[in-house]
Amino acid sequence: MLRIYQNTYRRTARKAVVYSTKVACCNHSTLCNITSQSRRSGAGAHWEQHSKRNNRSHEEFLLGGNQARGWTIPPHSRGYGMFVVRILKGALKLRYIVLGGAIGGGVSLSKKYEDWKEGLPDLKWLEDALPQGERWSQFSRNLIEVGSVVKNAIDIAKEDIKAKTTVAALGIPADESRKKYDKLQSQVETLQTEIMNVQIKYQKELEKMEKENRELRQQYLILKTNKKTTAKKIKKSLIDMYSEVLDELSGYDTGYTMADHLPRVVVVGDQSSGKTSVLESIAKARIFPRGSGEMMTRAPVKVTLAEGPYHVAQFRDSDREYDLTKESDLADLRREVEFRMRASVRGGKTVSNEVIAMTVKGPGLQRMVLVDLPGIISTMTVDMASDTKDSIHQMTKHYMSNPNAIILCIQDGSVDAERSNVTDLVMQCDPLGRRTIFVLTKVDLAEELADPERIRKILSGKLFPMKALGYYAVVTGRGRKDDSIDAIRQYEEDFFKNSKLFHRRGVIMPHQVTSRNLSLAVSDRFWKMVRETIEQQADAFKATRFNLETEWKNNFPRLRESGRDELFDKAKGEILDEVVTLSQISAKKWDDALTAKLWEKLSNYVFENVYLPAAQSGSQNSFNTMVDIKLRQWAEQALPAKSVEAGWEALQQEFISLMERAKKAHDHDNVFDQLKSAVVDEAIRRHSWEDKAIDMLRVIQLNTLEDRFVHDKTEWDQAVKFLENSVTNKLEQTDETLSQMFGPGPWSRLAHWQSLTQDQQKRRSVKGELDKILKNDVKHLPTLSYDELTTVRKNLQRDNVEVDTDYIRQTWFPVYRKHFLQQSLQRAKDCRKAYYLYTQQGTECEISCSDVVLFWRIQQVIKVTGNALRQQVINREARRLDKEIKAVLDEFSDDEEKKAHLLTGKRVQLAEELIKVRQIQEKLEEFINSLNQEK
Repeated sequence: MLRIYQNTYRRTARKAVVYSTKVACCNHSTLCNITSQSRRSGAGAHWEQHSKRNNRSHEEFLLGGNQARGWTIPPHSRGYGMFVVRILKGALKLRYIVLGGAIGGGVSLSKKYEDWKEGLPDLKWLEDALPQGERWSQFSRNLIEVGSVVKNAIDIAKEDIKAKTTVAALGIPADESRKKYDKLQSQVETLQTEIMNVQIKYQKELEKMEKENRELRQQYLILKTNKKTTAKKIKKSLIDMYSEVLDELSGYDTGYTMADHLPRVVVVGDQSSGKTSVLESIAKARIFPRGSGEMMTRAPVKVTLAEGPYHVAQFRDSDREYDLTKESDLADLRREVEFRMRASVRGGKTVSNEVIAMTVKGPGLQRMVLVDLPGIISTMTVDMASDTKDSIHQMTKHYMSNPNAIILCIQDGSVDAERSNVTDLVMQCDPLGRRTIFVLTKVDLAEELADPERIRKILSGKLFPMKALGYYAVVTGRGRKDDSIDAIRQYEEDFFKNSKLFHRRGVIMPHQVTSRNLSLAVSDRFWKMVRETIEQQADAFKATRFNLETEWKNNFPRLRESGRDELFDKAKGEILDEVVTLSQISAKKWDDALTAKLWEKLSNYVFENVYLPAAQSGSQNSFNTMVDIKLRQWAEQALPAKSVEAGWEALQQEFISLMERAKKAHDHDNVFDQLKSAVVDEAIRRHSWEDKAIDMLRVIQLNTLEDRFVHDKTEWDQAVKFLENSVTNKLEQTDETLSQMFGPGPWSRLAHWQSLTQDQQKRRSVKGELDKILKNDVKHLPTLSYDELTTVRKNLQRDNVEVDTDYIRQTWFPVYRKHFLQQSLQRAKDCRKAYYLYTQQGTECEISCSDVVLFWRIQQVIKVTGNALRQQVINREARRLDKEIKAVLDEFSDDEEKKAHLLTGKRVQLAEELIKVRQIQEKLEEFINSLNQEK
């Protein structure tokens, strides 16, 4: 409906202009023929002959004068008179054209609107939205009044000029004629100014009508959106579809250069030249943070402009809409843009290549995609990275090198043209100027500083060596941060209306000024290039898709093209299935695993801090007393925490074991291995046992250690076996230590052709002396006395072996440990059949079996601790680990870089590229179909 109104308005305006032109030409002919009106008489042939000589008679009348009335034009002033007449002719023609266009257009437009309104169907739901006919009548009456005022002024000036011309034609001297001519020229310029003011007023009325038209369209869209009977999904706008295509291409493989071949408007310029302000003026909102000479644009900002009922902005990766009519939302938007820019700069860099994408919608916005780049600098400051200048140049060249990119070259009009850095860069990328639009900013400052002739040369393309499609002059503000876009636009309009610089003839054309004209020109060029190039891009992606599909069929004929997201979901399911399997492990298997892990973690402490120190006491009672003290201290302090650590390691070991067994399945896909390992490692790193488990274990362990009596023969045999196995393991470890210290034996040296080192020979000599001590005293204490150390050292000196006391002590420790463990193993064998004797005599038993009782107590603690840990694993910790793994998987699913790092291989990369190309091609085809429908 609104398009019908717009088309009717255009046809009516064209008819009005044609009609006014005819009226002006008719009036001009009448004025030119006034002097010959009195000579017309008779009819027939006389009138026909007079008609043929009409033009010649008129010329002779003007040049030769009137002999009958007694005056003639002097020969030397005929040329001057003819010049004056031509001036009058041009001035009057221009006045009548403007006057006739204003009056005829307004009257005819009002009449056409009334006819159009009467022919509309009954749309009651738009009664509040459509304007009343009185507003159009008032508008036409205003235009008629303006035309009447201008017409009266023109008539008065016409009579005055005719009189003065007549006086000049009667033979006035040349000097006085020159003065009269200058005065006449001044009046002509005054009239031209009045005509320009009328044109500006007429333009304002047109803009007012356009604004009302936008308001009508906005109300129509709102009512259409809120209409309850509409159940269809709102279709995406054309520019939104195109922006999505660009977003898809930006995420495509950077090695594929087709990503840069679709048009977008690239805004380039020197730092603080007004790039961002020009973009804001086009978007009709101050959406970017401001700075006083500081670099504010630190990353490319892609702004998609689209028409909509509300003036809002939204980031591509966010659901929040910022209302651009509210200052609070504007402030939030500017803060968010600044935050994203600073967040994109990492590793000490000043600028970033990471694109910040946002969409701005509003009534009357020109549809296009613009990219605002960091300003080009010539000098770096101390707070900038060393590569800032080169990074900005490379980034700017990268965007401009796109053969279909429209370059919006911003030049500061308040500085000398020779200081420009951007023009040379633009000329390198677009030497013929086929896709460059030049914009001169801050011309309000240039009016006082610049030479008008230089401004004319800049805007006519004759000052810079670069070429462009068009040259524009704009005013983007008064240097005030709190000025609104409306205030800036009003200031721009007032400036071009009153500027002396831009009113001089030949300096600039009217269509080269204001941000509005610039926006229209850029949008028109943008869509022209889109229509010219989009088909070619779609064909290129069709060919790429065919090649990728052929490669996939040749390499993976039996597999479906699964991208990283699909593979990740499949791996996620397999990992969670393994967690479920973890909770199904039998209780006996858990007990065995936990018991083994507990003794692995506790054995060293039992031997080094409980058993060996207690064995030095010398008597059985002292041994038992010291064991009780040390076990209680251990249970109150370190034992519960060590038990929890052992339980967690057992849980981790069992889960990893399940994952390893899954790899051996016949349907295993090794593409998931790296991802699964990373997920499990991260979940295990984050997981921690419940804190209250330590307190619970402490109580259980203290109660268990209070029992000091073995209750039956079975437990006694199990304790003896536990002691023997533990001592045997320690003996093996001690033998390995001694082997490294003393070197291999004779047979081993002979078989492997090895020899002893000098240190090993010394150790063997020291060991010989120490063995003599242990042979003489089987129950020797764990330490050597001073006399014994001296004796060993002197005996070695007799054999020319020089060692110190520390060297002897280092050798004594493993030698004595082996001696002690051998004795302990022998006592365990002796106590194997001494249970009944133990039950009758207790601690006073002839055979010393305190070692067996100690290890029985340790064994009982391990049993009850393992049982408690197993219950916690099954009931609590397995579920908590499952939650941790799910949390890690959720985090990884949102991290594209992590998935790309963990899911690799030719199969994954080829599938990802094929899926991406399909998505891009589908979006391109959808956009092309919508574009063709709009045509």
